[in-house]
Amino acid sequence: MKLFSALQWMQDCSVITFMEDAAFCEWLNERQVTPVVNFRQMEVLRVPRLRERLTCTTHVYDMQGAFGYRNTAIYDAQGNACYKSWVIAAFVNLETGRLSRMPKETLESFHFPPRLEMTYGSRKILLPDAPLTPLKPFLVQRNDIDYNNHVNNAQYVRMALEYLPEDFQVRGLRVDYKKPVMYGSTITPSLVLGTHAAYVVLAVDGALCCVVEFTSFGGGCS
Repeated sequence: MKLFSALQWMQDCSVITFMEDAAFCEWLNERQVTPVVNFRQMEVLRVPRLRERLTCTTHVYDMQGAFGYRNTAIYDAQGNACYKSWVIAAFVNLETGRLSRMPKETLESFHFPPRLEMTYGSRKILLPDAPLTPLKPFLVQRNDIDYNNHVNNAQYVRMALEYLPEDFQVRGLRVDYKKPVMYGSTITPSLVLGTHAAYVVLAVDGALCCVVEFTSFGGGCS
């Protein structure tokens, strides 16, 4: 299973699960609010082989004000984790674009299971003290867009994967989603390599829209 495919499955699983929560969906619909992912961390523990039987699970483990925190994982038939992920999503009003805080009484109606055991790195991605190498710009395509009319969060990772060295084996990633990108925008990528890590910066009109950190063997998240 490719990393991008795993991310897409995790994302679909998350969306389907929260749509099954009646109280949560009622609040989203009443307030015209949608969850927007603004940070993701993922651990690649083992890449599944072709025809393996896999299971994807997901749960919200915390909500604080205008933010929700979710774990998603993919397990093999023996119950061993292949991928683990955690995300932070902001509750954004579709009309105003502003954050929307969940009322205390709604928050208190939820029961949150404990978060998964995995690495929880800093949300802030620090780039190495080295110059960025600018790369060829490209246009955002229709297939990159999600139901919020922005570039889908998994697509940023797919874009960034194109610029990794061919022998780079991804064992972890962090993604800082800074600014929504629309269909037809021109994204300018840049790359900088660190110790057991590669950083891809995606920008539109000079403004950062996404920073992706890929770690390999020996790498870590700070």
